[in-house]
Amino acid sequence: MLKAKDRAINFILNDADGNEVSLDSFKGKKVVLYFYPKDNTPGCTIEANGFKDVYDKILDTGAVVVGVSPDGKDSHCKFRDRFSLPFHLVSDIDHSVAEAYGAWGEKSMFGKKYMGIIRSTFIIDRNKVITHAFPKVSPKTHAKEILEALK
Repeated sequence: MLKAKDRAINFILNDADGNEVSLDSFKGKKVVLYFYPKDNTPGCTIEANGFKDVYDKILDTGAVVVGVSPDGKDSHCKFRDRFSLPFHLVSDIDHSVAEAYGAWGEKSMFGKKYMGIIRSTFIIDRNKVITHAFPKVSPKTHAKEILEALK
């Protein structure tokens, strides 16, 4: 997994509206790049709503939020609209970006092992350097933790 002081890896992914979004799209801004497993699931909804609740304060720090999951644009559109999410949700269908950041790996549920998104977040500065890496996060408290790190 990438860590603080590593160079962020550029990406080009489509958002809920089918528009291309890349790290280069946010020149001059800090980027909160968060990886989450699946739209409209309990933990992911809690985490997304947490970011929504502090989004204006995140913007005040000069940062933007980009959520990444393997879901397609239709799923992202429904998730965004259902919860009025004000930030980008992008589709990493082949999980190549998640793999590049180290946010794809083995998980376990009810004793069954499988590959999936490891809920994690990276704060990337204006020079495309990772300033903070959060390898395993709690959906309930994570947005506030990110806001504190941005201050």
